[in-house]
Amino acid sequence: MKGKKIVLGITGSIAAYKAAVLTRLLIKKGAEVQIVITPAGKEFITPITLSALTSKPVISEFFSQRDGTWHSHVDLGLWADAMVIAPATASTIGKMAHGIADNMLVTTYLSMKAPVFVAPAMDLDMFAHPSTQHNLDILRSYGNHIIEPASGELASHLVGKGRMEEPEKIVEALENFFAKQEDLKGKKVMITAGPTYEKIDPVRFIGNYSSGKMGYALAEVCAERGAEVTLISGPVNLNVSHPNIHRIDVESAEQMYQAAKEAYAQADAGILCAAVADFTPEQTADHKIKREKDDLVLRLKPTQDIAAALGKEKKPHQLLVGFALETNDEILHAQDKLVRKNFDFIVLNSLNDKGAGFRCDTNKITIIERQGETPYPLKGKKEVAEDIIDKLASILH
Repeated sequence: MKGKKIVLGITGSIAAYKAAVLTRLLIKKGAEVQIVITPAGKEFITPITLSALTSKPVISEFFSQRDGTWHSHVDLGLWADAMVIAPATASTIGKMAHGIADNMLVTTYLSMKAPVFVAPAMDLDMFAHPSTQHNLDILRSYGNHIIEPASGELASHLVGKGRMEEPEKIVEALENFFAKQEDLKGKKVMITAGPTYEKIDPVRFIGNYSSGKMGYALAEVCAERGAEVTLISGPVNLNVSHPNIHRIDVESAEQMYQAAKEAYAQADAGILCAAVADFTPEQTADHKIKREKDDLVLRLKPTQDIAAALGKEKKPHQLLVGFALETNDEILHAQDKLVRKNFDFIVLNSLNDKGAGFRCDTNKITIIERQGETPYPLKGKKEVAEDIIDKLASILH
């Protein structure tokens, strides 16, 4: 934690007294702490106490004086290595989930470029209420890390009692997070994402519903953890933000195969997340096909099997990860694909699971290896990506 810049957000909860302990622990670990507190938070703990701990003025209002001097939430968002909101009340969680920027804390959150950690604090009934759980699910889908007492770690399925996690455990979660940021340093990872479009004529194609969200989340997580990422993307409406990601745009399965083959040859690991078409038209018309009769017959041929080809070329030091989207006999089909394609492990999605599959911000996966499988609960795709990369990193090292 030495040298890390932490924005600590404090809201109006009786658990605010723990923020003083949390501040002291962070500073003891070598972090620089800037506190942002809501007006309600000041009813539970005084800014003077917090300022004495941090040696910095506590920020609460947009304007510090009546002379036009103001606090820049944008600057705070750029300054921080992480933002921690502890305690986080049901009210603040709801505002964060829905972008209600009526105080300095939520405005800072909405401008934050760094990872955000949220430690809920409220009574059990409020915590268990469907609206609170829904808001937490929204925050999770945005990639926020929820810290709660049930596990004392970064949690994905909140089943705790609403009590704010102890400061020591929050610091531990932050330390674990920052440690992961270096675990792929020096590694090269190739990732495929999104759909492929197989042209029928200049205006029509065969495609699928893949949004590319899972593959892009994997790319961002790998880059955040130090890897040099080559992202080979089919047509999607997404962008990447991390400078360690080199994006290659393709359209067809053949183009994706050629790009993946070249990139994987230089990579330490490949993650095949794209929904690649299994078939492509035997012939592509060079003009728009007119409706001249009652039917149209298309003859299709198999596309290049990217996974099988890379599995055959895989070197002893390389890893290869696949995805399987299944609708029935999911485990059996995924296990079969794991062996046939020579994957090190495979990530199974089932369309039978609500919130999983195409066009969702969440996913529910099972990681299958030759020695067994590990199921995970429904999570936001950023958190799912963390789970997958945790597995990848454990094998690479």
